[in-house]
Amino acid sequence: MKRPVVGVIGNAYRVENRFQTQMVGERNLRAVTDVAGALPLMFAGSPEITDIGALLDVVDGIVLTGARANVHPTRFKTEPHERHEPYDIHRDDVALALTEACVARGVPIFGICRGLQEMNVAFGGSLHPEIREIPGRINHRMPRLENGEIHPDPTVVFADRHDVHLTPGGTFASLLGCETIRVNSLHGQGILEPGNRVVIEGIAEDGTIEAIRIADAPAFALGVQWHAEYDPQRNPINRKLFEAFGAALKAHTRAA
Repeated sequence: MKRPVVGVIGNAYRVENRFQTQMVGERNLRAVTDVAGALPLMFAGSPEITDIGALLDVVDGIVLTGARANVHPTRFKTEPHERHEPYDIHRDDVALALTEACVARGVPIFGICRGLQEMNVAFGGSLHPEIREIPGRINHRMPRLENGEIHPDPTVVFADRHDVHLTPGGTFASLLGCETIRVNSLHGQGILEPGNRVVIEGIAEDGTIEAIRIADAPAFALGVQWHAEYDPQRNPINRKLFEAFGAALKAHTRAA
């Protein structure tokens, strides 16, 4: 059997503030290779470059990665604010349409951090631009030093920081074999109102939505708010997620 191919979305990035590029974090590529057992294929988060129909004719699954940029608020009928920049409107164009297309065509899709948020918006949901500003919520952004700089140690940045309670008997609880997990946290935006087909299956201690699935999707269509790509080679929770994604890829390959 041929090795499944996974499309991994790129993010707009400017090198030396001059050269426009597309960037993908290497941990996403390694997670797809090492744990899902697939070949990662980077594609541009730009509708002028990436034809969604052609892409889905080539790949067996899609990973919507995390990113520095937020989903643009106009996508869920909210006014933008400079405090919540940067945005990546071209990735929005691709990711939202791609989410719907994957679900419609039965192509496995795994959303991580921004990817979860994109899946929610694609089905009509909304986001809060800064979850920590909601009363009773914790700061879900990455740890920083006293001077405001991001902590230099990735083991601190990506350390597990809070529990997530999973729906008993749900897809995540069944897949992971437990109803409470502990995860990392590196995000500002978060789900405010879930989309029409978005089923909430994991909630943090402070009420933040952390795990979703798309109802009646014919294939794997899950999203997580934490960065599952960081350590699935060692972390048993994240490993099971990427292994399940890999199994869905193989099933899609056989059916093709």
